[in-house]
Amino acid sequence: MSETASPRIGFGAVWHRRLRPVEHEFRYPTYFLLLPLRSLRQQAWAPLNRNRWGWLSFHDRDHGNGGGDALAWFEQLLASEGITDADGEVWLQTFPRVLGYAFKPVSFWHAHRADGSLAAVLAEVNNTFGERHAYLLAGPGLAWGEPSCARKVFHVSPFCGVSGEYSFRFERQVTTEGWPAHTLARVDLHDAQGPLLQTSVAGTLATLTAATVRRAVFGMPFMTLGVILRIHWQAARLWIKRVPFFSKPPAPQNFVSR
Repeated sequence: MSETASPRIGFGAVWHRRLRPVEHEFRYPTYFLLLPLRSLRQQAWAPLNRNRWGWLSFHDRDHGNGGGDALAWFEQLLASEGITDADGEVWLQTFPRVLGYAFKPVSFWHAHRADGSLAAVLAEVNNTFGERHAYLLAGPGLAWGEPSCARKVFHVSPFCGVSGEYSFRFERQVTTEGWPAHTLARVDLHDAQGPLLQTSVAGTLATLTAATVRRAVFGMPFMTLGVILRIHWQAARLWIKRVPFFSKPPAPQNFVSR
């Protein structure tokens, strides 16, 4: 991937399906950012309102330890975990702030090697209780289109216990020039009884420009506010269906699990 990669914006959908004890499924249109953070370190990108207010913006403090340089935090994390071959681009897939507001259920950090292969992926999860946890995926089995697993240790929904295992799978299509053209992140949850949840976020990517920002904001002006409202609406539907309720346990002591 070029050292001067351009930020992308994805237009697509979030999908969620619960299999037990009752079936429950929904799909919502959405958009998201795919940011080449090492390229942005070298050169700012005018249509991206970074760390300032805008119709659509990105703030470093919404990630990691809440500091002013999210990429520096991520690189320090990789070093502390012994991942030394992530010498290519770092792409962050995340929801933007819209009109200054964002809630980010999950963001995905893709750390590439110089040849474009994946050295590590970090799934950064936020719950509605103001807590954050990250699942680090790395090792020889990590590759586009291949599943990677992590034990669930973080409370997200009161309708799921903190048990079982996540299966992550990431897919990406590129243009003939090598630019990301379509991306899919699939996360499924399995417990002792088998598959429980199936989720994905996918979208077709375009260069982040003033025109694509207008398309996103005017097409879905309350997208990020809608995320939190829809979470509570779907929770109410599960409660009406009498899905068992789990109290929130303490957050994990370690910010990152691997």
